[in-house]
Amino acid sequence: MSDTPHCYRHPDRETRVSCSECGRPICEDCMTFAPVGIRCPDHASVGAAAPGPVRTVRTVRRRAGAVAAPATTALVGINVLVYLITVAQGFGIDNPGGKLFSDWVLVGVLVDQGDWWRLVTAMFLHAGILHLAFNMLALYWLGSIVERALGTPRYLLLYFVSGIAGSAGALVFSSPLALTVGASGAIFGVMGALLILEYRATGSLAGQAMMLIVLNLAITFAVPGISKGGHLGGLLGGILATLAFEEGRRRRVPALGPVLVIAVGIASLAVAYLRVTGYTL
Repeated sequence: MSDTPHCYRHPDRETRVSCSECGRPICEDCMTFAPVGIRCPDHASVGAAAPGPVRTVRTVRRRAGAVAAPATTALVGINVLVYLITVAQGFGIDNPGGKLFSDWVLVGVLVDQGDWWRLVTAMFLHAGILHLAFNMLALYWLGSIVERALGTPRYLLLYFVSGIAGSAGALVFSSPLALTVGASGAIFGVMGALLILEYRATGSLAGQAMMLIVLNLAITFAVPGISKGGHLGGLLGGILATLAFEEGRRRRVPALGPVLVIAVGIASLAVAYLRVTGYTL
């Protein structure tokens, strides 16, 4: 028998998300996004009464929290480790470089020459300590929520497909020799996933996820040197991937969602291919 908690309103649905107010496990249909976290329908409004024994509920919360977001934690750790390697090979704590950096950075003309791995590896490089810090803070904060909502396997698929979509977007909007690094394309994909999950839970797009996206897009277009295409591509990839998962859930065909998400990734690769093929310097 699985030890995974089940939604208190839908006992047939496993979930690792719990209400931030009372701790009861809730499925995607029962989630309401609040300033202090995700809440159940009974606590969607501030001051609602808390039904049920609190002691039993808190036990469930601790059990779910023990494995709350392993993939997100691992991704943060990998990004930090890669940054330390590029610092050691480079020119100081805020000036990474070296062989790993040059082998992994996204450069359109090198992708055209066959270095397709750069569409993925660039997601683990960062240009400086602040770049890394802001991205990892956002990844841990937002990724933990989405991983609990989708489950670790689907979350990882969403993350990497969003990252590839972000790399494709960066190629579309940049010159052949431009260097692009950072996890922000994938992180924007996580924001896109939050937008769809919040819409499903509340029926409105004008919520916290949308505010977060608008704020970050404003920063993207206001600050020089940020990859606009990377952020827009990642956001679109995350939205499409989450809609694909939703389609699989709606049709009650578990394999359909991942297949459609992989199709989003293939489409992103096709966009990158069409962009870089025939580059001339």
